[in-house]
Amino acid sequence: MRREWQRWAWRVLWRTALGFVVASVVLVLVLRVVPVFGSMVMVERKVQSWTSGASLDIRHQWRPWERLADQAKLAVIAAEDQRFPEHHGFDFQQMRRAWEASRNGGRLRGASTISQQTAKNLFLWTGRSWVRKGLEAWFTLLIEALWPKQRILEVYLNIVEWDSGVFGLEAAARHYFGVSADQLSAVQASRLAAILPDPRGRDAARPGPLVERRSVWIRQQMNNLGGTGYLERL
Repeated sequence: MRREWQRWAWRVLWRTALGFVVASVVLVLVLRVVPVFGSMVMVERKVQSWTSGASLDIRHQWRPWERLADQAKLAVIAAEDQRFPEHHGFDFQQMRRAWEASRNGGRLRGASTISQQTAKNLFLWTGRSWVRKGLEAWFTLLIEALWPKQRILEVYLNIVEWDSGVFGLEAAARHYFGVSADQLSAVQASRLAAILPDPRGRDAARPGPLVERRSVWIRQQMNNLGGTGYLERL
């Protein structure tokens, strides 16, 4: 009897795992070509507002690659993931540097790539757990295998959070600067990229000293990468 129950449990577990793999592959394939009009982080923020009794309007407008400013694409790469064209979802070199810095007494800094951030923002919840990290790795591998780099960056720029209820480059550009996503200047783009570590606690339109220093550094990195011609590598 016990052996039969174990076989049944293994069959259920196997079928569940197989179903998840198939469903996630199909979902990622569909989202390779279909505009992304929402993300799990957007859903989470909305649910949080309901449970707290507050009202949160989600501002988000999908914009295709051609209608996203090249300066913004480059600024995000310069700020978040300068090896984005080279790696396959995980920047082990950056991970090693972050780990060595923490061992030497420095602050443990994040080493998430744009691919990882796209995976977790689109498919997963916020917070930290081994389960979430495992799912993040799985979806990162999937989008790296099934999407071109250009698509990964396009989706990231369209779903990343830039303020409370403000998601995607179009909504952020209008919220902070009153322009559309394809009209951002290098300075505006660098300021948007500079607030990404803490988008709900920083202001791109009225940057404090920390954001201003970081935006200047980002523009220097944009120049070091060779300007917007760097995007041809994607």
